[in-house]
Amino acid sequence: MDVWSQFVQLLFSGLTVGSIYALVALGFVITYSITGILNLAQGDFAMLGALICISFVNSGFPFILSILLSVVLVMIIGVLFERSAIHPARHSSTATLIIITIGVAFVFRGIAIFVWGTQPYALRPFTGNDSLQIFGAVIQTQNIWAIGISLISLAVLYFFFNKTYMGKAVTACVVNPFAARLMGIQPRKMSFGAIVISAGLGALAGIIIAPISGASYDMGVMIGLKAFIAAVIGGLTNAPAAIVGAFIIGILEAFTEGYFSSGYKDAISFGLLLLVLFFMPNGIFAKASGKRV
Repeated sequence: MDVWSQFVQLLFSGLTVGSIYALVALGFVITYSITGILNLAQGDFAMLGALICISFVNSGFPFILSILLSVVLVMIIGVLFERSAIHPARHSSTATLIIITIGVAFVFRGIAIFVWGTQPYALRPFTGNDSLQIFGAVIQTQNIWAIGISLISLAVLYFFFNKTYMGKAVTACVVNPFAARLMGIQPRKMSFGAIVISAGLGALAGIIIAPISGASYDMGVMIGLKAFIAAVIGGLTNAPAAIVGAFIIGILEAFTEGYFSSGYKDAISFGLLLLVLFFMPNGIFAKASGKRV
């Protein structure tokens, strides 16, 4: 493989991983912007989505129906999570709420071990194992699906937040909670919708990545951490910037793994996080973009 082909190959790999991080990072941003909570169980929604989808497919359900049912089920789990863990503790400190989400993440993994065990599972690619040649690089069609579905999902969310009444109500709670209350919008109730949407995004991300990297009970840990890094780099209250941060992390990891060693890719991500926290704690796009979902 020549230099140009390798560059294209790594670029598509980075965009694929970045698109997964973007979906999960957007879940972080939506939840944090509305509730002020860092939901550290966000990555485990991806794990649940992937494993539930695999179970449906292995049980003989049609593939598309399996995906839809998995996303819906994880959103229902998000409802139970918000009603049983977050809502009763809504008057607690932020630190307490974050600890609750960590505890819920461990519960999710424990349930996953009990149901699916510790062995990894594979989900078949959406359209077989076909590949495309782009500028000499061999790109799996699943990578194209991953990037395409993620971009479509982000576009749908943009439409939801900017063109629908419910979306504008959520955005109002982010931009100015006090003014939103004056208009009859209750930010506390919006937290319910925020976590449900975040759960659905996480589930979709897990289903998309499962044919590429497989699925296991602990897959949500690193996905959640990398998505959190992306959200912090872009800005925890700025959805477009968090998406850009996710693609930056994905591309950096791919090129680090391709040109150096896979052992360095995590160090690069966490190193970038430390640099941003030291020098630009509000995110690298904070001044240019402001506070907005």
